[in-house]
Amino acid sequence: MTDFVRTQDANFASLDGYAFEPHYHQWADLRVHYLDEGPRDGPVMLLVHGMPTWSYLYRDFIPDLVAAGFRCIVPDHLGFGRSDKPIDPHWYSIARHTEVLTSLIHELDLSDITLVCQDWGGPIGLAQAVTMPERFSRLVIMNTWLHNPEYAYSDAIRRWNKNWQPGGLFASDTPDVGTLVALSAGLISREAAIATLARGAEPEFVNAQGAALRQAYLAPFAGLGAAACGGLAAFPLSIPFHDYARGNGAAQTLHFEQLKQWHKPAHFIWGGADDIFVEEWGRQWAASFAQSTFYNIEKAGHFLQNTHGEAIAQRIVSCIEHE
Repeated sequence: MTDFVRTQDANFASLDGYAFEPHYHQWADLRVHYLDEGPRDGPVMLLVHGMPTWSYLYRDFIPDLVAAGFRCIVPDHLGFGRSDKPIDPHWYSIARHTEVLTSLIHELDLSDITLVCQDWGGPIGLAQAVTMPERFSRLVIMNTWLHNPEYAYSDAIRRWNKNWQPGGLFASDTPDVGTLVALSAGLISREAAIATLARGAEPEFVNAQGAALRQAYLAPFAGLGAAACGGLAAFPLSIPFHDYARGNGAAQTLHFEQLKQWHKPAHFIWGGADDIFVEEWGRQWAASFAQSTFYNIEKAGHFLQNTHGEAIAQRIVSCIEHE
């Protein structure tokens, strides 16, 4: 049996913009949470998050996509959101996250899927499109990557990895990921964020939205202590230049090569202010697809869903209408 903790429902009761009914998928002895919004017979939007986010990240996408007739499936990776959280940090690997998502797709028998992926949602989600291409109609790729020998990791992603290693700024038993996400959204200054992360100072946000965002990203872990946080550090420590096996590096490279043969639409929507996955990389990757578009949001950062959700959802619908 897997030792895990489960977040109480009360933690999610009053989150701004997140009034969606929970659904659950059983994987082995663990419960995987997902949202299922919109017409059951509609084409599917599979919205896949990364780290340290969860399905809340796509809260502003869902109303517009449902209004356009899509069925939105939005899972939480194990260790995140409303999904169960294995206690052993060594439980987590990219291959395991990938398998869990595969099992959800099969359980729901999803087809005509538009994959929407960002951050670690890229390696985990794109693996599905490569191995089950008959189920997927198109890709929407935002600020992510697939490991391959030619990929040049940015200084920012190397700093991110280092800060999650022992002694790093984020390497706490209970990391304040809410402040990190608020910083990415420009809702707290870097100086105030570092004071909070390094010294435990009370965060000083630009406005009330910052406090609400922090609460939403801390909610999955609140009250559970260090036992719930194994998955948080596992993602940054799984970047293949740091841990090739845990990051599923060989499979990522294979999937990168296989996607060069992808002939269905691939729409890239990029946060141009991201220093983790920079615009130049996004444009280069888009150019390798036979049928692609590239749309840059100049002022959007790494978690562009938090700051430009409605605009991105409208862009996705427009791209599909003009295919």
